[in-house]
Amino acid sequence: MQPTVFIVDDDPGVRAALESLLRSVDLGVRTFASIPELSSIGRLEAPACLILDVRLPGESGLDFQKKLSSSHVGLPVIFLTGHGDIPMTVQAMKEGAVEFLTKPFREEDLLDAIRAALAKHSAWLESQKGVAELQLRYQSLSAREREVVSQVVKGKLNKQIAVEIGLSEITVKVHRGRAMRKMQAASLPDLARMCDKLSAAGAIAPYSPAGKAGGASMRHAD
Repeated sequence: MQPTVFIVDDDPGVRAALESLLRSVDLGVRTFASIPELSSIGRLEAPACLILDVRLPGESGLDFQKKLSSSHVGLPVIFLTGHGDIPMTVQAMKEGAVEFLTKPFREEDLLDAIRAALAKHSAWLESQKGVAELQLRYQSLSAREREVVSQVVKGKLNKQIAVEIGLSEITVKVHRGRAMRKMQAASLPDLARMCDKLSAAGAIAPYSPAGKAGGASMRHAD
């Protein structure tokens, strides 16, 4: 499928000029005058990126970028604005913007940023295929197996889990073994990595070892 560049700018002249430039290099283009119009883009199956103005009617480009960052859609953002400053640039890049260009800009700089953004989104889409498979495996777990997994990936021992959820240690081992088989995990660290991927994709709640956010710490739960 053809890569698509989405453009949000309230200046019709800017939208037309960008569309002409991008179509000249065989890119698909869709333009919008405001952020609410983006709701029509639907699910993205092919690589895409978003060229976004900072100052827009209603919601600003920077505020919308924050929503994108927390929504796990993986759509890369390139800012293109005539009103940029250093704090804006820092904020945009901190939230993961591929580039922050000010008008007037060099066409090649924009095209380079678009190539980088499309490559980034292509890699993200590929990774999501693996996440979707992991989600199916995780959904096959029983509620009790998920409960055991949530404790295992925190690094807790079977005997600790047994006390925590009111089961015998042998029963915990059984649930852990079934969960490992259903998830197709070769080891406990492998299971932790799977859960980290699901958590990063927003598919499950984060598992935070020892009360610390961001990832799983594994020990052998013997």
